[in-house]
Amino acid sequence: MSDTKIFKLNGKVQHYAWGGADFIPALLHLSNNEKKPFAEYWMGAHDNVPSEVVLSNGATQPLNEFIKKNPAGTLGATVASTFGRLPYLFKVLDVKDMLSIQVHPSKAAAETAFEAENRKGTPLNAPNRNYKDNNHKPELMLALSDFWLLHGFKSPEALSELLLNTPELQFLDPVFNGKNYEALYETVMLMPQQEVNERLKPLIDRIVPLYEKGFLDRSQEDFWAARAFNTFCEPNRMDRGIFSIYFFNLVHLTPGQAIFQDAGIPHAYLEGQNMELMANSDNVLRGGLTNKYIDVTELMHHVRFEPVVPEILTGTAGSVAGEDRFPTPAADFELRRLVLDKEVQLTTGTADIYFVYEGEVKVGDLNLEEGAAFLAVAGAAFSIQPEGKAVLFRATVPNV
Repeated sequence: MSDTKIFKLNGKVQHYAWGGADFIPALLHLSNNEKKPFAEYWMGAHDNVPSEVVLSNGATQPLNEFIKKNPAGTLGATVASTFGRLPYLFKVLDVKDMLSIQVHPSKAAAETAFEAENRKGTPLNAPNRNYKDNNHKPELMLALSDFWLLHGFKSPEALSELLLNTPELQFLDPVFNGKNYEALYETVMLMPQQEVNERLKPLIDRIVPLYEKGFLDRSQEDFWAARAFNTFCEPNRMDRGIFSIYFFNLVHLTPGQAIFQDAGIPHAYLEGQNMELMANSDNVLRGGLTNKYIDVTELMHHVRFEPVVPEILTGTAGSVAGEDRFPTPAADFELRRLVLDKEVQLTTGTADIYFVYEGEVKVGDLNLEEGAAFLAVAGAAFSIQPEGKAVLFRATVPNV
């Protein structure tokens, strides 16, 4: 690797069907006349979708290959020895349609289960493969717009009240019995499909007309259940994930607020745009609102059957003026936000990725506008000079 420590970085767009057609193209200054879904913009060294490093001679190189040539020089000795690769994946998301209800395994569980599937000979790309790698996948998201999501089980009191006040779900109140989250969840996840259809039909018949007439709003579980029916349900197949919309906390974040999804916490993104920073993994166990594979037995092994009080993160002061940190229990990553109106000096202890969300900045020889990203490798010392006001997001590894 040359002495250069700052590189422009080109991320990769993922065109998943649930993505919006306008937000990410506008942010990246791309045309989208065909109105393709632009769901995610990846910045990282994921082996399947690595970003491209723009070298000093103008050539590009995949970031995973760039790191492998000199792991300690790029990542720093501590991160290179601890993780052996860039431990995080940095994304911009535009959630137009609801994402699947999902849970991520712990690191230890992922290592064991990944090896077990390998021994069985299940191909990595098999549709019934649960574990794509041996890593956990904790996630932090920061809202760029009003953002709605499901996050963990409601409190016993709130869940009991909701079950009793929703006529079509009252049959589940004795199952829950004020505390038995596992029995409640197991009941709906193992329920025969015909019974799912029969139980949900009267609920859907009641709420969908209200939804279509605009009588429901996003603060109501009925709104999202009706939308889920319109999005996911097929003739003779109600999506059992609709039950979970009523079981989990319905969380509304405003721009700048963040939330952390740890292993075992069931969650689903419902609508909005965000910055997302996660461990470098593809391990997702699904629980509904999807047409993809659901392994209920495996899912049940990993769900934390306990009430969750959503913790909304607003940031703490960082090391330079205008920087806010969003620390989490995860050792793999830390998100920082920089709101700058004057030059700041920064240093890096590992490979940091910066994304320019608003405004324009000068970093060394690079002039970067909104939507641009750059990589600062370990040992970089540099300044960011904003043109007026600029907002950047920084992905790094804590305590290095």
